[in-house]
Amino acid sequence: MKVLVLNCGSSSLKYQLINMETEEVLASGKYERIGEEEAFITHKVNGQKIEIKKPAYNHKEAIEFTLEQFTNPEYKVIDSLDEISAVGHRVVHGGEKITESVVITDEVIQTIEECTDLAPLHNPACMLGIEACREVMPNKPMVGVFDTAFHSSIPKDKFIYPIPYEYYEKYGVRKYGFHGTSHMYVSQRLGEIENKSLEGTKIVTCHLGQGASICAVKDGKSMDTSMGLTPLAGLPMVTRSGDLDPSVVTFIMKKENLDAQTMEDILNKKSGLASISGMAPDFRVIEDESNKGTERAKIAIEQFNYSIASFIAKYAVAMKGIDYIIFTGGIGENQIHIREGICQKLEFMGVKLDLDENNMRGEEKVISTPDSKVKVYVIPTNEELMIAKETKRLVGKNN
Repeated sequence: MKVLVLNCGSSSLKYQLINMETEEVLASGKYERIGEEEAFITHKVNGQKIEIKKPAYNHKEAIEFTLEQFTNPEYKVIDSLDEISAVGHRVVHGGEKITESVVITDEVIQTIEECTDLAPLHNPACMLGIEACREVMPNKPMVGVFDTAFHSSIPKDKFIYPIPYEYYEKYGVRKYGFHGTSHMYVSQRLGEIENKSLEGTKIVTCHLGQGASICAVKDGKSMDTSMGLTPLAGLPMVTRSGDLDPSVVTFIMKKENLDAQTMEDILNKKSGLASISGMAPDFRVIEDESNKGTERAKIAIEQFNYSIASFIAKYAVAMKGIDYIIFTGGIGENQIHIREGICQKLEFMGVKLDLDENNMRGEEKVISTPDSKVKVYVIPTNEELMIAKETKRLVGKNN
């Protein structure tokens, strides 16, 4: 069974074609600047990277040209598009109605559209991809894998905000959480590595990248997570503020005479570690400057590490202990000093890092010492494979 995984942005299309018998990625790539004359695709196959400039004025045209690459005689990976059994879509928000991965139907599409207010940048982009696939591949079954679905197991006392209850009833204002597909993948992968059921395990998964979130996973289910109604909440990120005193927002709006949209842009795009450090929104640059002793960069990195360690300690309370900590995402997998800085703050919990084992990037391995009370892993995330697995599970093995 071969599954096409799509992750659509408003002007981009990321894709992977995966052979689910071997879990091998046959081809992958990204279409960028969709809607413009200068649109181009970067297609990766057989170790090659092929860049093709090809105007695509909508997602339908981008998907059509992408599909042509799979059967291109120069580097084809399949003989016919009939070999593609199903399409898996990454969807950000399913609200309270969609609590697990689902086969996409008219009703599911309606729910995705209804959640647009909760994910105005992401859900409309996903709909473009779904509608394009319906036109280009009308008979292919499609599955939606939702970032919020994994967190549907969070109990109500942990997702309700202490504001007038009517806002939850009228508008669905509550904690939803994000990065669910990544948190689900790495926690399930830990079960495979350890060759054990997740029943009875207490895991904290740390998805650290441009966006970052922490998740408490008990018995394989999300019990709490750092992001909230939107992906702005929780940790200070590269350009996102993370948690704030709410009055900071209204205070600045009054002082600067800002409207809601402008303030939202500031919190999402002009805040976080980049704003503290005064540097470009590139985590590697900020960390390098911190290591050189640049004061504001040091403050930014210290705040990042402290916030992560604090959430981990908080989730030890939520689960009455922690058995495993997992680092994943671009920062979690690759930034050696960040992992070290976080683990040092958790030594009071019996966390002991093996500095030699930690001295690596992007590998799947244990980085704690044998006598550490909490086992610490680095597990590279693979959201695309998780989406493909969910698609295979729902569509079935007969396709």
